[in-house]
Amino acid sequence: MGSRYKIRDQEGLYFVTFTVIGWVDLFIRNTYRDCIMESLEYCRQSKGLNIHAFVIMTSHVHLILSSRESHNLVDTIRDFKKFTSKRLINLIKSELESRREWMLNKLEYEAKRTERGRDYILWREGYHAKQIETNKFLDQKLNYIHKNPVVAGFVSREEDFLYSSARNYCGEIGVIEVDLL
Repeated sequence: MGSRYKIRDQEGLYFVTFTVIGWVDLFIRNTYRDCIMESLEYCRQSKGLNIHAFVIMTSHVHLILSSRESHNLVDTIRDFKKFTSKRLINLIKSELESRREWMLNKLEYEAKRTERGRDYILWREGYHAKQIETNKFLDQKLNYIHKNPVVAGFVSREEDFLYSSARNYCGEIGVIEVDLL
């Protein structure tokens, strides 16, 4: 992760992306997407995380985040990635998953290749944090997040994609509560 993509202002607003190693299309099953949603909700309720926008695509997650006062955004992101990595690998092992062997082999190969000292690695290192300091940049990233499923051809309207905050911004009930901007 380059130095310009680090979180320097713990109270700032950030656009971040978490990517599955090797761009593995992990999030095609609700079980895995629900794991991300539950973990985000936990961080929101227990770790001071403000979730302003999100979308879960097949191999990555985009978010606009900030941290409530006296909470550390870097620590929360680290804990989120560590927990979800372990949880998702356990889900891959335990779920009826036709790609189980292939995915576990890929995650094991990546752990050895990157020499990160684990049996498996799920997330790519870093999270490409970009601080949002202008309304123009905020609007750009918010639109990008919500249009992702439309551009990918999953839905024709942003608010129809369940695993996105677009529903919240349209006044509908989303999968999790978000802190609207």
